[in-house]
Amino acid sequence: MKINHLTSAEENFMKLFWKMESFYLKDVMEQHPEPKPHQNTVSTYLKILVEKGYLSTEKEGRIFKYTTLVPLEEYKKFLLKELSHNFFNDAGKEILELLFTEKLISQEDLKGYFDLKIEIKPTKVEEPKFEFADEILSPKKEKKTKGKEKEKDKEKKKKKKKD
Repeated sequence: MKINHLTSAEENFMKLFWKMESFYLKDVMEQHPEPKPHQNTVSTYLKILVEKGYLSTEKEGRIFKYTTLVPLEEYKKFLLKELSHNFFNDAGKEILELLFTEKLISQEDLKGYFDLKIEIKPTKVEEPKFEFADEILSPKKEKKTKGKEKEKDKEKKKKKKKD
């Protein structure tokens, strides 16, 4: 079944129609919240939604009975796929990251949904040890001892010269 895009107004009417599933024009007029649209406006949207394949009609005497053809869940899937394709390069990971960032979903939500036993935590990165860099950057004790040894050698030579 091919699903077509709906305008904002069409979506608003469909939300009401999905709740009723099967209805007459008078049912829509009764159920629609205030401010209620004019009956001609509702009739026009019903005609458009029939043409788009969202509703079917069955004539009962002089009136029509309308029934939803596209389930709400199918429309939600359609919208999510369109959103993913048009704005997230078909990457579900990007959608999840946005949902986490905007706090629209939590890790607890996902744990409950997937019944996960793992906990997602930031990993601690150990600092690498660079032995060669340490040797170059910090002077070794040997160099200091060599310097001291040279001084001792100089002192010994001085003593020898005096003797």
